[in-house]
Amino acid sequence: MEQILPAYNDPLFSILLIVTLGLIIAVLTYGWGMYRQQKEKGNLLKFLDKFDSSECALDTNTMPFEIHMLKPLTLLAKAFETSGEYHKAISIYLYLIKNISEDTGKSELMERLANTYLHAGFLERSRSIYTDILRKRPRNAKVLYQLGIVYEMMRDYKKAQEIFTPLELLNEDTQELKLFLDMLQIQANKSTSIEHKIKRLKNILEEEPKLYRDVISAMLRFDIKEAWEHIDPARTNEILDILWFLPNSQLDLDIILANKELNTLYYAKGYLQKFSEGVGESGIFALDILAIARKNGFDEGELYFSYLCKKCKQSFPMSFKRCPNCMAIHSVEVEENIGKDSPKTDYSLL
Repeated sequence: MEQILPAYNDPLFSILLIVTLGLIIAVLTYGWGMYRQQKEKGNLLKFLDKFDSSECALDTNTMPFEIHMLKPLTLLAKAFETSGEYHKAISIYLYLIKNISEDTGKSELMERLANTYLHAGFLERSRSIYTDILRKRPRNAKVLYQLGIVYEMMRDYKKAQEIFTPLELLNEDTQELKLFLDMLQIQANKSTSIEHKIKRLKNILEEEPKLYRDVISAMLRFDIKEAWEHIDPARTNEILDILWFLPNSQLDLDIILANKELNTLYYAKGYLQKFSEGVGESGIFALDILAIARKNGFDEGELYFSYLCKKCKQSFPMSFKRCPNCMAIHSVEVEENIGKDSPKTDYSLL
């Protein structure tokens, strides 16, 4: 035996011992890695089983999977999501995630699934998936932003604010988002005095002029007089719909008569009866046409509005603070169109 194995004080013995220990560690590491991989896969399947439901319209239970199906099915799911058929998109994403390996884009599909749940309004499901993604990849800035949006839509502003810390550690600029969230929180906080709300809204407007539309809209809810003092006639086109639908009891006549844009707006609306100098010269085509038509006795016109996202170019019939499609903030652009007037009362100021 002594002839086969080197003596313990022989340098060859030390080398043999090191090699043996290395092999043992390598085998144990490989075994542990396989165990963790299988456990992770089992946990993922168990996690995804929570989202299987009857709204998933496509029958994927008996569909055999081939790797070449990944790209066309992903495109199909995206098409379903774009057309608003979220239940079909969800079904495909779940099927793909359960059948592909991690290195073929599973985490990306998880993000798409969470985004689909977000657009479909399943906020808790979306939150669960985003949280699971961040548990494995905490430096994913895109998912952090999306999780913040989920908390914002759930009105959990405290949780939404917690997202800023990891984003800033990733060198992301969160200043605009902080002010936007602060504005939402101010409006939602019922315990804060109106004076404090107005003061904070004024500060937000000074720090971020892009929030002009949202701040003016909020001010009009809390203090009409203060809101009119901060309305900029040069930016009438940004809040044209808000001003158009204001009842005449909330108008500041002194400010309106001193400005041709506002004068034109409320003459075209029918609240002002006198065609004064500067009316019809607001620079807003539809508004000027209505004002001139009314001066010539054609008073059946009305403004109708649609809302364009300047980032993704999608158009919506309702105004928004966040684009329902791309989730961008302060990206709304008001588009006005002339249509036939609906019956209205004969309110006027002059």
